[in-house]
Amino acid sequence: MAVSKQALKKVLVIEDDPGLQSQMRWCFDGYEVIVAADRAEGIKQLTEHCPDVITLDLGLPPDPENASEGLAALTEIIEHDASAKVIVVTGNDDDKNAMRAIGLGAYDFYQKPVKPDTLKFVVDRAAYLRALELQNKMLLKQGFETTFGGIVFASDVMQKICKTIEKVAPTDITTLLLGDSGTGKELLARALHDMSDRASKRFVAINCAAIPENLLESELFGYEKGAFTGAAKQTLGKIECAHGGTLFLDEIGDLGQPLQAKLLRFLQERVIERIGGRDEIPVDVRVVCATHQNLEGQVSDGRFREDLYYRISEMTIKIPPLCERSDDALLLARTFLERFNRENNKNIKGFSRDALVEIEAHLWPGNVREVENRVKRAVIMADESHITAEDLDLESITADADIQLNLREIKHAAELQALRRAMGVCGNNISQMAELLGVSRPTLYTLLERHGLK
Repeated sequence: MAVSKQALKKVLVIEDDPGLQSQMRWCFDGYEVIVAADRAEGIKQLTEHCPDVITLDLGLPPDPENASEGLAALTEIIEHDASAKVIVVTGNDDDKNAMRAIGLGAYDFYQKPVKPDTLKFVVDRAAYLRALELQNKMLLKQGFETTFGGIVFASDVMQKICKTIEKVAPTDITTLLLGDSGTGKELLARALHDMSDRASKRFVAINCAAIPENLLESELFGYEKGAFTGAAKQTLGKIECAHGGTLFLDEIGDLGQPLQAKLLRFLQERVIERIGGRDEIPVDVRVVCATHQNLEGQVSDGRFREDLYYRISEMTIKIPPLCERSDDALLLARTFLERFNRENNKNIKGFSRDALVEIEAHLWPGNVREVENRVKRAVIMADESHITAEDLDLESITADADIQLNLREIKHAAELQALRRAMGVCGNNISQMAELLGVSRPTLYTLLERHGLK
């Protein structure tokens, strides 16, 4: 069955050479190809068709021997759509104008003579990135970010975690969140609270690693007047303040042994005694704990009570580091860009090609917090319309013998990644998956079978 034009991704080819126009039509099999021969026609077709990718010859009439008309067209395109994926096509050895185009906001450049397979690969990658960005905007518009308290993701692993949060939130089961620093444990804890029946009550968070152990007990349990020197009045602890709501104990792996025993009693009996007091005070509270440490290892070493571990881990949710969450870094970077644009009264339109490459390749050891800090710094430092790799100040990517260059294998890996992401977003809805991927249902079935996905 033929794929309808509505399902095809669109490529706008702005090229004045009839021979190259014909070659481009053949090169982009599987796309709806729109052709324009000059700048005015190109802008008209851009407005009418909203293409996914644009290839732009810099040598356009009335000055085909120079790049002035092409660069002017590029500027108009970016002004019309800051997120447009423009691939400029330049003459051989025209690196200077190619770099100028990248600085103006082009996604990539390609030099003549045209090699169809290579140019098709560049266009496929640009179209994939465009679909990813549009999907992110759609999710945000649907309130997905609000539902999960600011959590932004595209990876199927985070999709599963958020579905688990939705199921667990209405219950009072004690939940343990495990993950590296900066992976968003507190955001998930707040989501558990906000989606529960306790949402109208307080969410009380305390970092067990940030308070000296000799003060942490009074912070948690409170104290009576005169309990110790300086106790001038009765003071409620964090546990009591959270009555009716949610208590979030962050970095519980840093809790000392004496406090572990006292916390265990509270979790078992749901009563506390203030320091210096004798009365047992019942407290109704949902408890969520988090740590980046290996609690099972600490139990084996005798540093963490085994009975407390099993008490706080009635439900355990493991949050993977950002390096294991395919595509999330780019979505997070764009989300933080929008936020810091607003906060700093800036109008940065996106990321340059070199910045996008480094965002996708960087391992992000600091996880979401590192992305946030790097983008915030870049927004402040950026002098151009797009953030560059230099603005991000990430470790440069160098040539590596392991970099995959086989186009067949790259295509196979890209297809598999796109299918998994679409399954994470659409579940078992084949029609939605086909629409998101821009293919027909029969083609989608073929792809799923080819990659062994159900």
